[in-house]
Amino acid sequence: MRVDNIALILDAELLIEGCNLEIDVCTACGSDLMSDVMAYGDEKDILLTGLVNPQVIRTAEMMDIKVVVFVRGKRPNNSMLELASEKGIVLMTTRHPMFVACGKLCDAGISGGSV
Repeated sequence: MRVDNIALILDAELLIEGCNLEIDVCTACGSDLMSDVMAYGDEKDILLTGLVNPQVIRTAEMMDIKVVVFVRGKRPNNSMLELASEKGIVLMTTRHPMFVACGKLCDAGISGGSV
């Protein structure tokens, strides 16, 4: 599923202009603990999180996560936006809580991948 479709499903706002909306995504994980993302986040395309700090972008880069969705209306600061843009990571925010956002993606066919 393309990133622009993900944004529609989540009623999300894209936070970086000119980002690649044609990235194909198949799997997602939701976590506020970046250590869990690193331990269990293999082969994930989307990270949903309520944590808003540079560690999120660094973790996404290290784990080759293409899209980060901030839940509960959280918004990254300008330095995080710049870092994500440099790394080619799509950032968006949704007003939905994590549980609802994950459920919407699951209903749309996005899997949690292998455990």
